[in-house]
Amino acid sequence: MLADQLGRPLRDLRLSVTDRCNLRCTYCMPAEVFGPDYAFLPRTELLSFEEIERVARVFVTLGVQKLRVTGGEPTLRRDLPDLIGRLAGIAGVQDVAMTTNGLLLPRLAGDLKAAGLRRVTVSIDSLDPEIFGRMNGLGTHPQRVLDGIEAALQAGLGVKINTVVQRGVNDAGLRDLWLALRALAPVRFIEFMDVGNHNGWNMASVVPSREVLARLGGEAGAGLFRPVNPEYRGEVAARHTDGQGHEVGLISSVTAPFCGDCSRARVSAVGVLYTCLFASDGTDLRALLRGGGSDEALRGLLAEVWKMRRDRYSEERGETTAAMRAKVEMSHIGG
Repeated sequence: MLADQLGRPLRDLRLSVTDRCNLRCTYCMPAEVFGPDYAFLPRTELLSFEEIERVARVFVTLGVQKLRVTGGEPTLRRDLPDLIGRLAGIAGVQDVAMTTNGLLLPRLAGDLKAAGLRRVTVSIDSLDPEIFGRMNGLGTHPQRVLDGIEAALQAGLGVKINTVVQRGVNDAGLRDLWLALRALAPVRFIEFMDVGNHNGWNMASVVPSREVLARLGGEAGAGLFRPVNPEYRGEVAARHTDGQGHEVGLISSVTAPFCGDCSRARVSAVGVLYTCLFASDGTDLRALLRGGGSDEALRGLLAEVWKMRRDRYSEERGETTAAMRAKVEMSHIGG
């Protein structure tokens, strides 16, 4: 089994298909930076579906079992079901999933399911229209996301819900959100992270996951919940159940880093391979893809990059580190 310098296997691949998004969430693509005049990537620079399929196919020969399509907002990529079908058809792929804001799922969920998509993770940070509108940067109403979740469920897709938690922004409504959504799908609460270079991250804005769990339990506090054993090594969310079949997940990159089990590689929309969400630089694959390189050459490059990997940013994070280190934008490689 291919392993990096810390003994971590390569099992998961995240494939960004666009750097564009139809929201401007403050923790990812703040509107003051990604405004009307922002220069997004030209279509010709994006990997084609054939190139994405080729990269994924070679990654699978190195041990990748799960593929996740990300963005930007992946549903903005034209003919996305075609790509899903290509990825789902790769021998050895056990799961094809997608991370999305859900806004276009009412139109696309059925076609994506038919093409081979199995699961979606949908982001919604508040059910309060004013708070959610501020957080998404465009005043978009949360009902549009809820409609997307319903469309995904009606299409037969597995659904998980992601909520990024920021102190003083949306933390007061966490319990109401969980109570309203827990019957629909597992809700995962994500500690506010210093992704990219423009979201104004600081430790004071982080609500530790242990505090989130206590808030969700109401009068019973964290004692309402019992931990659930991980389903596999490298599972990102620490899962808990309230004893009534309702599951909550905690993603604690800041206060309880899980670098030691990270098995994820990421390829940006322009074909740059990153081995960490917080990476400063990556490895260009597009030049090889478009320069006539063979699959064996691509396989050798991927294997060498993974074997040399030593990333463990979340274990090394500090406020000074976060402020001084330039990182790839999350809109280029997904969450």
